[in-house]
Amino acid sequence: MKDIKLLVPDLPESISTAILLKWKKKCGEFVKLDEILVEIETDKIILEISAPIAGILHKKIFLEGELVKSKDILGIIQNSNNQIILKEKNKPVIIKSIQKNLKQSKKLKLHNITHLSPSNRRLQRFHELHNNKNRNLNLKEISKNTKNISNINHFSKNLDFKKNENNSYQLNLSIKSHNDNIQKIPMSPIRKKIAERLSLTQKNSVMLTTFNEVNMSSIIKIKNKYCDFFQEKYNIRLGYMSFFVKAVIEALKKFPILNSSKEKDTIIYHKFYNISIAVATSRGLLTPVLKNAQNMTMSDIEKKIKYFSKIGESGKLQFEDLQDGTFTITNGGIFGSLFSTPIINPPQVAILGMNNIQKRPIAIQDKIKIQPMMYLSLTYDHQIIDGQQSIKFLKYIVEILQDFSKIML
Repeated sequence: MKDIKLLVPDLPESISTAILLKWKKKCGEFVKLDEILVEIETDKIILEISAPIAGILHKKIFLEGELVKSKDILGIIQNSNNQIILKEKNKPVIIKSIQKNLKQSKKLKLHNITHLSPSNRRLQRFHELHNNKNRNLNLKEISKNTKNISNINHFSKNLDFKKNENNSYQLNLSIKSHNDNIQKIPMSPIRKKIAERLSLTQKNSVMLTTFNEVNMSSIIKIKNKYCDFFQEKYNIRLGYMSFFVKAVIEALKKFPILNSSKEKDTIIYHKFYNISIAVATSRGLLTPVLKNAQNMTMSDIEKKIKYFSKIGESGKLQFEDLQDGTFTITNGGIFGSLFSTPIINPPQVAILGMNNIQKRPIAIQDKIKIQPMMYLSLTYDHQIIDGQQSIKFLKYIVEILQDFSKIML
């Protein structure tokens, strides 16, 4: 029987570690070739690791919640040359040689698990003593297993152990406080990365936000008139974001400084338009990129955004989907935001914030009318962009959205 190592794939240079999210199989279970076996989470995406061979999952070296690096050995799969899989009604049936290995795997005992750190093993031994049926243990017996009774007693009240299928104990990521009304949960990698990038932006940028408002009646008329036609022809719903992406690209062509990026003391002008779209997921805010958006039709834009939203929620975005953006659009209006000051997505130098559409009274040709209005906000790096440029840029976007036929000229 041959042991095959299950390895962490090569992570990009910008990512040093990942967290093991979930094992899909238990020790002793049979795995198929290319079957998804492990999920690991980086600060950007969730990676699925498949089995390199068919065989028995013999050992888990890293447990859920632990940090891993590139090329770390996650576990061991046993491959036997005499394993045969029979199929009965399209369901795999494991013959006796595999069943025997399966039974042996289930008999793994706690003392065979050697991958825990020394501190975890001390806590583990204390946990065993603490749950022993014989409650008449004296301090001398406990001291044989722990180095510091007071520290262990303190930790045992605040740490939660859960039992794995291999009979070892793992520290639960949810840490209980002495106050039952408080629960402390470690930040996920993506949340840590978001916090780090936001702090970096605040430190390295001089951010200023300018505002304007746009009358959305023209866009709403176009959307209502052609929504059924658009849906039937392209099999996708016509939304507001494609209008804004088109308007932003036209404005960036006229004001190229807003499509630039900063690298130390150098301003880099981009002759392509990679528009980052902020997508809210349960894991945090992600900004996948519409590459070369100037070449995309409105249906292409809507389909790509829908695709990003779907795979973003499932954590299956690729690294390439999140790289090389030159300008960002975020829409807080879908959550009801009326006014916002978005934060720049470095190394970009500007970000446009969309907000909720609300009917408000405005003056049109000296008459008061109720119109669907949206506040727009543009945050820019004042180190690179002057106030005059940012104000004119935002005003030009408003002009396009209020008369979308300008796109055709």
